[in-house]
Amino acid sequence: MAAIAWIVLCFEHNLVTIKCYPTTKNQFPEDGLDKSRFPHIEPHIHSKPNLILNMTKCSFCLPKKINDGPLLTSYSLPKLKERIRYECPVLPIVSIGTPAAVIEELGPLVLPPLYHEAMNPVLKGDILDRIQYCFPYLADSTQRQQLETDLVVIELPRREWPAPATNSIACFSVDTAVEEHGPHLPLATDTLQSYAVLDQLQKRFPELVIAPPVEYGHLTWGLPFGLSIDITPGLLIQYVAGYVDALMNWLQPSGLYVVDVHGSIVHRNAIQEGIRISGCEHNKFRWLHEPLVQFSGERGDQHAGGVETALVELISHDLIDQTIFPDQMNTLARGQMHMDQACELSQDMPEFVTQVEDSLDSPQPLNGIVGDIENYDYVDAREMLQRMWNVASDDVEQLLAEIQGD
Repeated sequence: MAAIAWIVLCFEHNLVTIKCYPTTKNQFPEDGLDKSRFPHIEPHIHSKPNLILNMTKCSFCLPKKINDGPLLTSYSLPKLKERIRYECPVLPIVSIGTPAAVIEELGPLVLPPLYHEAMNPVLKGDILDRIQYCFPYLADSTQRQQLETDLVVIELPRREWPAPATNSIACFSVDTAVEEHGPHLPLATDTLQSYAVLDQLQKRFPELVIAPPVEYGHLTWGLPFGLSIDITPGLLIQYVAGYVDALMNWLQPSGLYVVDVHGSIVHRNAIQEGIRISGCEHNKFRWLHEPLVQFSGERGDQHAGGVETALVELISHDLIDQTIFPDQMNTLARGQMHMDQACELSQDMPEFVTQVEDSLDSPQPLNGIVGDIENYDYVDAREMLQRMWNVASDDVEQLLAEIQGD
């Protein structure tokens, strides 16, 4: 990649304003799952028809179908590699509340936005420098040197978009949405899981307003494979703090509930520190995969393997590349990396990059999965998502009690 092209658009968009998020007074049934929204759900979900979460109508962008549309995070690692050879990715800088339609029209491959209100000029410059260093491939890597397309930064003018009505709590995720998840899952796999939980959580708690996500964070394993962005813990702390303060100012909630699926300990600590130094008094944070450790970490299935594949499939079959999965599961398994090896190589990033790039010309290249895709046959997506909902539900109850007690 040669350089960053920076475009500042000095005009106003005469577009529709943000819509209020719909709320409902329907509660979860005793088992915590709203079956009226999941009419096809069965205990053995893998063999059943597609199960689609009806995502809350939000004012931000979430992929709906893998390898389709302008959202860069909709694409899998190999499909995005193909497209990015010829099309320049666009990084938007926008105001909080900018409608998804505005963002999606900015280019053929649009990265998640950065928000004016969350950054001062110094932080903005540092984050852009870091993004250019990482994306689409690490600086000085062979894949980076072979690429000729540029990263285009489009900065829209600051604008105060109307805020949806906020009853009590605003919730959002801080995930690494620009992180490869192998040949069969979209980059935004983590964010999709977080918002599936938040969307269902809002059915039980009308006090919740679902806010736009923070889609950049700290990661390691995705960097050698490419098409992944790490903004470092120090930058993440500052950006989260700025975003929290901006969101509090925009929505005026009584508290914040912040979630994460990505799960890196360093990433989680940075999120919590950013929240701590912000001006938000009432808040809770949750790593949503915490109740899934026995299915993931303890089985060496941490990234883009069986656990995440099952969960994304539960959200929507359209988010899985069905030309690859499940028919090519054996091929996927041959190209995956063991979690212990990834942890060891994370201490030596140049060597990690070398091993990945050296494998690209081999009969079986490493494919970006760090885990065990065959674990898919031994997990129940319904049970896992249920566990995530249950801990989140407990968190919100405690946060509401704290707010009401003041």
